[in-house]
Amino acid sequence: MKKYTPKYINTLQAGRLEEKIKQAEALMSSCTLCPRQCRVNRFEDEKGYCGTGKKAVVASYAPHFGEEPPLVGQNGSGTIFFSHCNLKCVFCQNADISIEGQGTEIDESQLAHIMLELQRSDCHNINFVTPTHVVPQILKALLIAANQGLRIPLVYNSSAYESLETLRILKNIIDIYMPDFKFMDEDASLQYCHAADYPEKAMAALMEMQDQAGELL
Repeated sequence: MKKYTPKYINTLQAGRLEEKIKQAEALMSSCTLCPRQCRVNRFEDEKGYCGTGKKAVVASYAPHFGEEPPLVGQNGSGTIFFSHCNLKCVFCQNADISIEGQGTEIDESQLAHIMLELQRSDCHNINFVTPTHVVPQILKALLIAANQGLRIPLVYNSSAYESLETLRILKNIIDIYMPDFKFMDEDASLQYCHAADYPEKAMAALMEMQDQAGELL
């Protein structure tokens, strides 16, 4: 079987990763990374609905064996659990992370080190869990990690409450999208995650993810 080359490698070699970082960071000064459109200046460490300021917060990272079998393989999926969330469902099983924000604030070099450490543990992929609100930080860390030898695929594991503008920045970066679609009912979306527009935004996001990643293999 031909060895798979992650999408971000081609993007890096073509010199386009730096431009994607600039595009993502442009959404942070008046934050519109997700459909909440909080418009806070996160470079000044202002915090909107998600609760994250300038730096990403990581709750934990490790080879994970509880994900879908194709991601886990023999050595596990290299999951990085980001604290805080742009959706904050009232029934979240990880409320201590997503709502209470337990975790450690880290910079891009530390995040890059985590990615490389997971690769050294023979994980089959890097699995970003709840990454929507930290896309710029992920891209900056990816530039560092890829230049230092990161060569495994990236998984974007989200609630599907996404901005199309942010997703389009991720084109030719993310190899596998794993959206956890929640509701098709606006009333339920409003009641359980204070986002009546969730069905509309999530369906548009799913179509964009499908367009980028293609059919499930």
